Amino acid sequence: MHIVDRRLNPNSKSLENRQRFLRRAKAQVQEAVRNASGGRDLGDALEGGEVSIPSDGVREPRFRTAPGDVQDHILPGNKTFNEGDVLPRPGGGGGRGGAGEGDGEDAFTFMLTREEFLELFLDDLELPDMAKRRLATTEREGLRRAGYQTTGSPTSMSVTRTMQLALVRRTALRRPSPRALAELEQELEKAQDRERRAALKAEIEAMTTRMRRIPYIDPIDVRYRRFEIEPKPVARAVMFCLMDVSGSMTEHMKDLAKRFYLLLYVFLTRRYKRVEVVFIRHTDRAEEVDEETFFRSPASGGTLVSSALAAMAKIVAERYSPDDWNIYAAQASDGDNAHGDGQLTAQLLTAEVLPVTQYFAYLEVGASSHLRQPMPDSPLWTLYERLQSEGAPLSMRRVEDRNEIYPVFRELFRKRDGQQVSS
Repeated sequence: MHIVDRRLNPNSKSLENRQRFLRRAKAQVQEAVRNASGGRDLGDALEGGEVSIPSDGVREPRFRTAPGDVQDHILPGNKTFNEGDVLPRPGGGGGRGGAGEGDGEDAFTFMLTREEFLELFLDDLELPDMAKRRLATTEREGLRRAGYQTTGSPTSMSVTRTMQLALVRRTALRRPSPRALAELEQELEKAQDRERRAALKAEIEAMTTRMRRIPYIDPIDVRYRRFEIEPKPVARAVMFCLMDVSGSMTEHMKDLAKRFYLLLYVFLTRRYKRVEVVFIRHTDRAEEVDEETFFRSPASGGTLVSSALAAMAKIVAERYSPDDWNIYAAQASDGDNAHGDGQLTAQLLTAEVLPVTQYFAYLEVGASSHLRQPMPDSPLWTLYERLQSEGAPLSMRRVEDRNEIYPVFRELFRKRDGQQVSS
């Protein structure tokens, strides 16, 4: 027996069923999302759209009879198939188990919104925390007292405030006190004079009536404690994006670097509230630029990697104190560097950049090769590898093709349990 919930949510959208399906087929959908993003243009790499998964990923849940139960079915007209057989598709081909040559697999194609696409694409990623406090994923919030209100939960009722207001109201309206009523009743019991007794009875009746009209606690007296959400300070972080845009970087290499930084930028801005991104691009000189210039504006020239590291160190000294900020850096380059700049690069990296940086990721981009041969060691790769062997907290990866960007990005920024990234 199959049970399928086809009830529609408001606006004729079955949102809950859609989310349930995405959770059930999450692994297959994630793989399809990553494959779909590889061949897209840079501007559309993280947009929603059509994705396809194998038809096995959309099978509906079902109830089955317990093992050992025997059920007999009468299937009139069937002399060919037994239970469990797969019926061939008329016309052959295309489906799994159908007639024709070769194996096939039916695909289920559906649309993902940009939010769903990004949620699946960036799942299980975080900024590594190697030395300092953890950066909060969302802004931490707390509650603080903010006076009183007339509505609320019974558990938040303020008895003291309620009784104070009730007392003020009773006093203002001159509600008789129970003690005064008790004294009149005692006097009535002792009184012998008929006229005095009649006067006392009338006074007691008037007092009782007034007490009933003015209740001891009125609903308008009740007050509830009021709380407001107050943001709490959280650890702040800054990510430095250092990109080589010199003449040795081909358009293919720049495309790979920009795809990496686009993933990083979207990941940071979606996952963290208290994070700043600083864009630095360099040739033989470095400059801090805005997002549009970093991703769109062309540049060319010689290569001095030390200029980017010097610019980062200067910005850190001026704006981002290591005592108050978690500092991260990601560098993308083809590995080329001017002859004689290696010593200054190593000095800046080991003396000024890495001591204040919690995590430094280096991505080396190479020319696309169909031979799939290992990339030769560049001057920058050789230098960073030597520094890493000496204990420098560096993470290094290489990419040559678009489809390698996301796996490498995921390796660099996947969630870990206190483990550093190896090269």
